[in-house]
Formats: sequence, C-alpha cells, structure tokens
Amino acid sequence: MRSLLPRFTPSSRRIEDAMERTLDGRYIVVGGRRWRAADPLLADETTAALLSALGRARAAVRNTGGDERERARDRVKLAKEGLGERGVPWWDLTLPERERRARLRLNELSTAEDADAELSDRGEDG
Repeated sequence: MRSLLPRFTPSSRRIEDAMERTLDGRYIVVGGRRWRAADPLLADETTAALLSALGRARAAVRNTGGDERERARDRVKLAKEGLGERGVPWWDLTLPERERRARLRLNELSTAEDADAELSDRGEDG
C-alpha cells in the first residue's frame, strides 16, 4: 500500500492562513470569489497527507485522459471532502466527525491510488 504521507511538509496551510477570509473564517476569498476553506482544526499531518493526494490527483487530471482522468477526478473529490472543502461543511460536524471523515477519505484515496497503479501496471488505462 502506498503511503499517503508527503515527502515534505507543504506550506499550503500557511498560504491559506495568509489569504483573505470571510469574517466567520469559513471561506477564503480569491479574486473576489468565495471558496470554502479547509478545516483549520484537522491535524497538520492529516492535512498534509490530503494536500499531497490532492496534488497527485490534480496532476493526473491534467496529464491523463479517458477513464484514468475520471478516476483522478474522483480522487480530487475525495481529497477535497477530506479537507472539508466539499461535502457537508466542516462547521456543521463535530471535531470527531471531521477527523473520521478525513481518515476515511485518506483510506479511500490510498485504495484508489493502489487500484490505479495496478491498472497502469497492467496497461489497462482508459
């Protein structure tokens, strides 16, 4: 099973912290548009793992086609749900529920990445 822990500590959380936010802290503002902020109370290690998986999935969306691209989009969705940027808003969940969702999405991402690697090894990319 591939480790989802990043090889480095991403600075993305610090970048997001420096961005303009709505008064309630739930959204970041980029170019005048609101985007749901990542859950600020997730453990740094969890956030780093989800951001790393998100980066790999986004790269796959850009660099693949067909079925492989659709699987990569599914992985983007899982990572963003784990971060709290999609799905049930993080502020509507208790901290244990948020942590559980993040762990579940990490497990799903690991399974999906392993399955994609196996398909790639067999030459069965769409």
